[in-house]
Amino acid sequence: MAREAAACLVVLLTVHRLLHLSGVAAIDRGLFPPGFLFGTSTSAYQVEGGYLEGNKGLSNWDVFTHKQEGRFGDVNPDGVAFYSSLIDNLLQKGIQPFVTLCHYDIPHELDKRYGGWLSPEIQKDFGYFAEICFKMFGDRVKFWATFNQPNLFIKFSYMVGWYSPGRCSEPFGNCKSGNSSIEPYIAGHNIILSHANAVSIYRNKYQGKQGGQIGIALCIIWYEPFRNTTADILAVKRALSFSAPWFLDPILLGDYPREMREVLGGRLPKFTSKQKKRLEATKLDFIGLNHYTTCYVKDCIFSQCEIDPINGDARVFSLVERDGVPIGKETGSPFFYDVPRGMEEAVMYYKQRYNNTPTYIPENGYSQASNSSMTAKDFTNDTRRINYISGYLTSLASAIRKGADVRGYFVWSLLDDFEWNSGYTSRFGLYHVDYKTLKRTPKLSADWYRKFLMGSPLRRKFRDESQLHQFTS
Repeated sequence: MAREAAACLVVLLTVHRLLHLSGVAAIDRGLFPPGFLFGTSTSAYQVEGGYLEGNKGLSNWDVFTHKQEGRFGDVNPDGVAFYSSLIDNLLQKGIQPFVTLCHYDIPHELDKRYGGWLSPEIQKDFGYFAEICFKMFGDRVKFWATFNQPNLFIKFSYMVGWYSPGRCSEPFGNCKSGNSSIEPYIAGHNIILSHANAVSIYRNKYQGKQGGQIGIALCIIWYEPFRNTTADILAVKRALSFSAPWFLDPILLGDYPREMREVLGGRLPKFTSKQKKRLEATKLDFIGLNHYTTCYVKDCIFSQCEIDPINGDARVFSLVERDGVPIGKETGSPFFYDVPRGMEEAVMYYKQRYNNTPTYIPENGYSQASNSSMTAKDFTNDTRRINYISGYLTSLASAIRKGADVRGYFVWSLLDDFEWNSGYTSRFGLYHVDYKTLKRTPKLSADWYRKFLMGSPLRRKFRDESQLHQFTS
């Protein structure tokens, strides 16, 4: 099953029948406007497997995870057939595909040939790939995201070396090669211009006749000051500017955030006047904001700090506790805490910063830790996931009531999957996957989400599993 024809399919569900259950509801679907989109999220690489099936070539992540060692070629017909069939089957079931062109993985050949995202050559190659997708699938796909979370995967790939191609340098890591001070920003620059290239192709050649929309999805952690001091409040501002605005400011406002330009100086590439005009001509139809958690940050300009592997260049340090008290409830991922208020705060921040550009939440979900001694039942009774999603939806509904133009929300993820450098040690799925037999079993959260989409009231908290009979009977 070839993967090169498209990099990610995020599933959008449309449900019309209403079902009401007894009990007092803290939130229900009626709080969201007509036409608001709900769904679940996956990515091709994380759920499909089959890394050598269907004439597919190796991606950079195929090589990176095994720890071992085509440009402008013919389009792989097996890849086109696979995704064309998948799209058709989704549409037949009343499910609208929401497609991401690049969800981390690229052909390994591009890394070998010219260094992948470190070379401006990739801008042309990405445009070529994007046009194939528009041409082959655009008659049926009405939502395109060029990239998923480049602000995250670029740091993990070129600053700390946790993701493929595993490049970094001191003090952020000890990799065989790389330069953490400049490579993340070179790679990010090429992604922004690759995005602009793809959007330009879509606008000029396909959007008019296909009638779709195109945007980009970024990872957004909400930040709060560690202490209510001027220094820590300014640290929050820097941390936010080094996050999604790293990519969204050039795309929507014409240049990198002022805080990035001031801190990084010559380490940050500059846009030519021609490139700025191109960015201005390729505005987004929507932005995607992937949100999972909130953390504290403290200033590192006027105070000494440890090295923050992710936010160090912003001169801040991230924390999840203050005075021994966690910022929220722990999840199965070390840095992800359940802090629902962060959803509303983040959405309102980006509403103000980008003039209320139409927004989707392509990813939000709860992680369960996984080990070999746990059984399927341990995972399927996932009341904590229900509470997590309920809390974040409540927070999102509040932002919408305050005027945020949010048009859809997708749960990460439909299925338990491969979580990049964490492997199979955490599970985000609404469906449990037995990795030995590949059997898929709906968790309580899958039934709960289904009934919510059908109009059932959605309870906020469960003290114990006995209260779940109202959603599982």
